[in-house]
Amino acid sequence: MHFSRVTISIKKAQQANKHGKLILSDGTVFDGIGFGYPKTVFGEIVFNTGMVGYTETLTDPSYAGQILTLTYPLIGNYGVPDPQTTDSSGIPEFFESERIQARGLVVHELSEFASHWNLKMTLDEWMYNEKVPGISGIDTRGLTKKLRSGGVMMAALAVSDSPIDTEQVKKQLAEANPYTSEQFMDQVSTKTAQTFGTEQDCVVVIDTGVKNAILRNVRDLGYKVVKLPWNATIDQVLSYKPKGVILSNGPGDPEKCPQTIDTAKQLIEKNIPTLGICLGAQIIGLAGGATTYKLKYGHRGQNKSCVNLKNNQVYVTSQNHGYGIDPESLKNTNFDLWFTNADDNTVEGIRHKLKKIIAVQFHPEASPGPYDCKYVFEELDSMIKEGDSNS
Repeated sequence: MHFSRVTISIKKAQQANKHGKLILSDGTVFDGIGFGYPKTVFGEIVFNTGMVGYTETLTDPSYAGQILTLTYPLIGNYGVPDPQTTDSSGIPEFFESERIQARGLVVHELSEFASHWNLKMTLDEWMYNEKVPGISGIDTRGLTKKLRSGGVMMAALAVSDSPIDTEQVKKQLAEANPYTSEQFMDQVSTKTAQTFGTEQDCVVVIDTGVKNAILRNVRDLGYKVVKLPWNATIDQVLSYKPKGVILSNGPGDPEKCPQTIDTAKQLIEKNIPTLGICLGAQIIGLAGGATTYKLKYGHRGQNKSCVNLKNNQVYVTSQNHGYGIDPESLKNTNFDLWFTNADDNTVEGIRHKLKKIIAVQFHPEASPGPYDCKYVFEELDSMIKEGDSNS
């Protein structure tokens, strides 16, 4: 038996050992070691409990406007792959968007060395190139407990080659725009239509901050993908004669996407097979008459248990969201509850009683995380094929 030899690359962190401070809006100051790009950023600080996948996580557009805390204690040990690598459809293979979307990164320990067969650069090098600051040496357990008890809040992350003026940063933080007031769609959505694949049958993805893994899953079903801007009208969507539509994940308050909500109303009315994911699920809920609210600290991780109420099966899911659908408000809609969160009973999925409209709050595409719920894409495919057989 012959085994081919794989070369394992090793790289050492070069953009580390800077001055670093993390300052919360409640006045708490964490001193740490800065890495990545030296600058000061402001954003809502959130935590993710995943053990792996920092490359996918940092490039997830749902983290726009946020400073991300990773609770796993050692980060950066396998480095970062080549951002230019794409699959056969031209979709980036290892990244969920074209750049780092989080404003800053907070970790307990940054690995001094990165080693992996697919290594292109170290985490600190990548963040330096993308002008994103990071801080290590932080008690991420203590920080996470604070966010769980008090809720997410605004924070400042300062990284510098010289000592940092804490009082000056506190003053800047007090004057910074709150996360809830920000408009994210112009930052994360495509400006023009993009097509992946050459098949005749297409699925339109309305991009409110879509992850590339969603596009890859649609391609795996055998459809061409047409990605449209967040404010695409129903006429623009229908001009592509789509077999189905996906409303994507994304950052911020769903109520700040009124054009997308209006388009979703039309999709429901016209009974076009539609899947909403994360922010897209909240938008579908709003379009159908439900209401949404901001969660205390959100769901961000790869081990979130959800119950499928159709078969009472528990699935482990990947999640990243700070808003949810009010379960009480579903009583006034044509939606049935589909999935609930096993930990806190929040809404994790809805199905329309009469139309081919489904939505899930979790990420069936994972990236990172478990693939237990990839079948949700097959549910969309089944709705599409059911329509074809009836036509």
